[in-house]
Amino acid sequence: MLKKHLHPAIRFHAVLFSVVASISAAYSADFDPIRFEPTTIAVDLIRPMEMDIAPDGQIFLIELAGEIKLIDPETREVSSVGKLDVTTEQENGLIGLALDPHFEKNQWIYLQYSPPGFKGQHVSRFKIRKNKLDMASEKVLFKYEEQRLQCCHHAGSLEFGPNGCLFIGTGDNTNPFNDSQGYAPIDQRKDREPWDAQRTSGNTRNYNGKILRIRPEPDGTYSIPEGNLFPADGSIGHPEIYVMGCRNPWRINVDQKTGYLYWGDVGPDAGTDGPRGPRGYDEVNQARVAGNFGWPYFIGDNYAYGIVDFETGKVAPPLDPATPMNRSVNNTGATNLPPAMPAMIYYPGVPTNKFPAVANGGRTACAGPVYYYQEHTSANRRFPKEYDRTLFAFEWSRSMIYAVHLDADSNLEEVERFLPNTKFCLLYTSPSPRDRG
Repeated sequence: MLKKHLHPAIRFHAVLFSVVASISAAYSADFDPIRFEPTTIAVDLIRPMEMDIAPDGQIFLIELAGEIKLIDPETREVSSVGKLDVTTEQENGLIGLALDPHFEKNQWIYLQYSPPGFKGQHVSRFKIRKNKLDMASEKVLFKYEEQRLQCCHHAGSLEFGPNGCLFIGTGDNTNPFNDSQGYAPIDQRKDREPWDAQRTSGNTRNYNGKILRIRPEPDGTYSIPEGNLFPADGSIGHPEIYVMGCRNPWRINVDQKTGYLYWGDVGPDAGTDGPRGPRGYDEVNQARVAGNFGWPYFIGDNYAYGIVDFETGKVAPPLDPATPMNRSVNNTGATNLPPAMPAMIYYPGVPTNKFPAVANGGRTACAGPVYYYQEHTSANRRFPKEYDRTLFAFEWSRSMIYAVHLDADSNLEEVERFLPNTKFCLLYTSPSPRDRG
């Protein structure tokens, strides 16, 4: 089963194409791109955020304002499953969805959302009964706080791994604008906590700017799986943290064969390298084990930001990615951080020689599923074998999907445009609360 995701904060008038929602291609010995046929599954969705596909082929989809919808893949009928009461202040709302790995039997759905009376996010399990959300069945597995004084970056994405662990994407919850000049927001001046990502992404005792990993239990609680970044006793950092050092891990996915985690991380806005550090890059990352991916001290191939004194403008030398340290006055966790891990794929707004296939334009990196070709299968439609062991990443800002070919050990082999002559998003945009930064 492939899980697919949609671009945020845009009203879609023609949204779910074959490559995203019901993509299929009849296999032939000679791969011919013309054999892919687009199919529109649904129209007039408002700020669709995330989707998952049930074993019977029905598509569950959420919208930012709290709607849960169900799409029949055969009739294309869109029906309402239910609606959560959420706040849509800043980038909040209903932001994450995943069906339980045993959904066919238990009908459990997991939702990540912003309750109006809580400054943060809930991750809750609900029961679906006759295609309706049973509100009384809610079990709040996990919740984490955020500051609401300033935007931005709530991220929001749920994904199950092959061993039943639930991954939860959270953004750095930091204002990137004004004095940060598009570089790392590490402002330590008094009353400027919302402008300091060292408070969140670089903080081992803060849930923001992370990808968390928990194991949901049948009674609606959760346990800590082995192999997370910090000890289960919480002595160094929150035990739920699997990956730290994220900026805006907007779309995550898990290879259901290897268990490796992939995510797109939306980067900052600086258009050029400068005294404070590198220009903005978006990233597509791979985590085989728990780790620190560097933000706000590093980006891309561990390009380092200088430590800025926002009072004087003086820029101190950058940190060493092998031994990063968080000395911020806003840090409540460990000073010594795990080594920073470089991105697998990274690109700025302009063309890059390193990854020319991603071209140029806006940046909103998203990670999709990894596809494995099956030689013997009863499926009458499937991807060609040329896409065996391929991660599909996508850039709706550039109206593209790109194929990330992996070798037998899941190492990066090649990045190429997927169906480069196909326009994947037909968008009519309207004002959006999501910042580009």
